[in-house]
Amino acid sequence: MTGLPAACDQPPPARAGAGTPHATAVLAATILASSLSFVDGSVVNVALAAIGKNIGATPADLQWVVNAYMLPLSALLLLGGAAGDRYGRKRMFLGGVAAFGLASILCAAAPSLDWLIAGRALQGVAAAMLLPNSLATLGAAFSGEERGQAIGTWAAAGAAAGAIGPLIGGLLIDAWSWRAIFLINLPLAGGALWLGWRYIPESREGRRGGLDWPGALLATAGLGAVTWGLTVLSGHAPIRGGGWAVAAGVAALALFLLVERRRGARAMMPLGLFATSSYIGLSILTLLLYGALGGLFVLIPFVLIEAGHYSAVQAGAALLPLSIMIGLASRAMGKLTARIGPHWPLTIGPMVVAGGFALLSRIDPAASYWTGVMPGLLVVAIGMAGAVAPLTTAVMNSVDAEHVGTANGANSALARTGGLLATALVGSVLAARGSALVSAVSIASWIAAAAAAGAGLAALILLEPKRLKSEK
Repeated sequence: MTGLPAACDQPPPARAGAGTPHATAVLAATILASSLSFVDGSVVNVALAAIGKNIGATPADLQWVVNAYMLPLSALLLLGGAAGDRYGRKRMFLGGVAAFGLASILCAAAPSLDWLIAGRALQGVAAAMLLPNSLATLGAAFSGEERGQAIGTWAAAGAAAGAIGPLIGGLLIDAWSWRAIFLINLPLAGGALWLGWRYIPESREGRRGGLDWPGALLATAGLGAVTWGLTVLSGHAPIRGGGWAVAAGVAALALFLLVERRRGARAMMPLGLFATSSYIGLSILTLLLYGALGGLFVLIPFVLIEAGHYSAVQAGAALLPLSIMIGLASRAMGKLTARIGPHWPLTIGPMVVAGGFALLSRIDPAASYWTGVMPGLLVVAIGMAGAVAPLTTAVMNSVDAEHVGTANGANSALARTGGLLATALVGSVLAARGSALVSAVSIASWIAAAAAAGAGLAALILLEPKRLKSEK
C-alpha cells in the first residue's frame, strides 16, 4: 500500500509511553473489543447444529445466521473507519462496543429465526464501527518493534478468546441452550467500555464533507445480492433467480468501483490504495486465506456434530489446536516480523495452511480425534500462526501514518468478504448427511487448500519487502 491524500487522516503513531499515556490500558481495551468479534464467530459456528434443530432452520437459514453478521461487517467496515476519522475514533469505538452488547441481548432473546438474523445483522453493523477504530487506536499507541509486539499480543489474546469461547459456549449449549452463547459477549463489552472511556484519547481528522453513503449502499447491495445468489445456487435444491441475483450484485459492485473512483479522496475505499503491487498482493492474500479459513471453520464443527456425533463442547474443544498455536506463536512472530519483515512469513505461512487443508480432506469424524481430525487442524494452526501477526503488521506498515484506519478497514473488509462468500457456497455441504457430508467436506477442504496456496503465491510474487519493513 501507499500513502494517500487526506481521505482518512489521523495523528501519526506515537511510541508507547511517549505520545500515548496508559498505552497498556489502550491495548487491553482494543483486545476486549476485538474479542467480541473473535468469540462471536467461533461460538456461533459451534452452535449452528443446535440452532437448526431447535428452530427448524434449513441449511440456507443456517448460512444466513452466519452471513447476516458478515454482510454488514464486510460492507460497512470502510465506512466505520471513515466515520471514526470524521466524528472521533473513541466515539465510534465506544458506540460500536455498546451496540454489539445490545445486539447480543437481542440474539439471546430472539423469539424466531427472523429476529435472530436481525440481531446478527445489528452485531455486524456494530462490529463495523468498533473494529477499524480499534486497530487504528492500537496503531497510534505503538510504533516500530513495539508495534509488532503489541499486534502480536493483540492477536494472541484474540486467539485465546477464540479458544475459550467455543468451550464455554459448548458447555452452555449442552447444559442450557444456544441462546446463552450470546451472553458471553456482555462482560467483554462491559470491560472494553470501561477501559475505553477512561483511557483511550479522542482523535479525529476533522475533515469536512459527508460520509460516502452512495459507496456504502452500493457495496451492501452488491455483496448482499451476490451472497443471496450464491447461497440459493449452492443449496441442495437451487432456487430460480440465483444467477440473476449474482449478476445484479456484480453490476452493483462494478458501479461501486466507479463511484469510488469519481469520489477520489472522499471515497470510503480510495482506489489509490491499489496503486502498488504490495497492496494488491496483501488484498489477494487476505481474500483467499480468510475465505478458505471461514468456509472450513463453519463446516468442521458441523461435520463433527452431525457425522461424528460430537457434543457441542467436544466440537468446540476440537478447534483448540488452532487457537492455542496462534496464541503461543503470535507474539514471537510479531517480534520476528518487526526484524525481518513480513514477506517470507506471509509466503510460507499460507503454504503450510494449504498442507493442513490437504490433510483435512481425509477427515474422519467417526475415527479417533487424534488421528482423524487433529493432524490437519494442527498443520493449519502452525501456518496461520506464521501469518496472522505478519499480515496485520504488513497492512499497518504499508501506508503512511495518516491512512492506517483506511488500510485496516479495507483489509478487514476483504477478510470478512472472503468468509462471507465462502459461507454462501457451502449450502450443499450443510444439506448433506452421513457419508455424503464427510465426502462433501473433503472436497471443500481441497478447494480451501488451493485457495491458501494461491494466497502464498500472491505474497511471494507481489509483496515488496522494503516497502513493508517495520519502521524503527
